[in-house]
Amino acid sequence: MLLDLPAMDKPFFNELFKPSLKRPTFISGLPGFGDVGRIAARFFIEATDAKRFAELYSPYFPDYVIVNSKGICRLPRYEFYAASLSSKRDYVILTGDVQPSFEDVNAHYWMCCEVLDFMSEFECDFIVTLGGVPTPYPIDEVYVAALSDELREGLVKKGAKLYKRGRIVGATGLLLGLAKARGWKGFCLLGATTGMEPDLKAASSLFKFLTSALGLESDVDVRRVDVS
Repeated sequence: MLLDLPAMDKPFFNELFKPSLKRPTFISGLPGFGDVGRIAARFFIEATDAKRFAELYSPYFPDYVIVNSKGICRLPRYEFYAASLSSKRDYVILTGDVQPSFEDVNAHYWMCCEVLDFMSEFECDFIVTLGGVPTPYPIDEVYVAALSDELREGLVKKGAKLYKRGRIVGATGLLLGLAKARGWKGFCLLGATTGMEPDLKAASSLFKFLTSALGLESDVDVRRVDVS
């Protein structure tokens, strides 16, 4: 597939098709500690049979290409997947290869605003961000931070631990904060991980809690999902 790329002095969306969605829930799982959020998002994409409908390229991403197992190169990107479940709410899932450099604060704000502007086109007003929380001795726990008391209490009752450590870095936190400023509702789920290597166990726990919290059933065998 050829891309009609502009000068690449700003983020660029490549829309593959226009999904029919009604006020979808937006779920973001990008690379971070233990890759927990990104891997959990891949599990959710598989569970809902979501289809990739848009890509976001940016000059704020690192200066390298992604090379697949067949030796084929492509630019790093964010990917948006759409899932329309017959008796449930529609979903858009964001995942991707990278995030902007943590030193480039302006890039993080710009990219998160681009993402939220794009989701506003679908009248989205509910966000769930997924990530990992580093700990030297991780156990099978999921932590929650929310945009309202009601959501926080509901998720704690379902078994999540309250996250009280002061900050959530990167897009996992910033998307949530910017969404709140727009009047959205939502919450963040964090899986406990050492943060050193891709943590499939923490991602699996996060995915299972997410589907339960959203009232979805899934028989996906996470061991067979391609999370590369």
